[in-house]
Amino acid sequence: MPLDLTSDMDKQQEKLNRLAQPLLNWYGENRRKLPWREEVSAYRTWVSEIMLQQTRVSAVIPYFERFLSAYPTVEALADAREAQLLKLWEGLGYYSRARNLQKAAKIIAHTYHGQFPQTYEALMALPGIGDYTAGAILSIAFHQPIPAVDGNVLRVAARITGDERNVLDGKVRADFRKRMAKAMPKEHSGAFNQALMDLGATICLPNGAPVCAECPARDFCDAYATNRQKIIPVREKSTAKRAERKTVFLLRRGDAIALRQRPDSGLLARLWEYPHVDGILDESAAAAQLADWGITPHKWLKSIQFKHEFTHIRWEMVGYILEITGDGPTGWVWADRELRRQCAIPSAFEKLTRESEEQ
Repeated sequence: MPLDLTSDMDKQQEKLNRLAQPLLNWYGENRRKLPWREEVSAYRTWVSEIMLQQTRVSAVIPYFERFLSAYPTVEALADAREAQLLKLWEGLGYYSRARNLQKAAKIIAHTYHGQFPQTYEALMALPGIGDYTAGAILSIAFHQPIPAVDGNVLRVAARITGDERNVLDGKVRADFRKRMAKAMPKEHSGAFNQALMDLGATICLPNGAPVCAECPARDFCDAYATNRQKIIPVREKSTAKRAERKTVFLLRRGDAIALRQRPDSGLLARLWEYPHVDGILDESAAAAQLADWGITPHKWLKSIQFKHEFTHIRWEMVGYILEITGDGPTGWVWADRELRRQCAIPSAFEKLTRESEEQ
């Protein structure tokens, strides 16, 4: 009996190679209608993909529409005032994305005369653009057969092939990118990438809960055949987030609220925040802190406990809402409603803001 010399990797690649036609047929009937798809350009694809990083599609849609209304072209984004840009981004989080958008927009506007570069290497050299975003722009806007491999695509590919390697490993991700490049059709590359995105977002769901009965790859999916949807993809256990405890003060002086600007670098750089200190202070210790700032409390309106999670840090906070007198330290700004509409305040403090508005 002749030996089967086909390697496991070759067999896995064969499965991926079978994906294109059934996936494109499925996509033709089930594609999500999204504003950046109904009118396609490199600029619109780029903005949407940056917004979609770490953010749900349903949350992105209104932000995308407001953003494109304010900055309809790459030149308009390049010329935007940073404060206005960050205010428009408020609530999306990960503000470095917005800053990198503008940095890249300036390069595109000035170096490339407003035209997006059409090579993988040139796009990857722009601030904030990684291999996934570069692949999305090149395939969707310029019809180049370049893969766009994100978490959704890794999950789909790992399940179809039955690959139990850790998909968070950079080498594994790079290998899957090579595999998807081989599986990608020369035509309809943008539709293929977007179909993979939709399949991962609506059918091949995470946490072992895929809708296999409706999947166009069910007939040749290894995870489905072996009932391993709950263990594939394999993801390295995330390390526990570091907890930081803070006491936050929402200080009201008439219609004005105290704000201060964060440093030029680091977490939430240059955004506006309510004054806060490290550690959880009870009311007595909080009053002492106010006295150190030269603030006299007249009425303690409310205290709440809340938290906010970043990628590697979790803020655990107590917030005090007070009516006060005093100017506070140098650098504080007493912002009325009109000025607050112009200041980007991180979503980390959103719950405290809402509580204050209800007073």
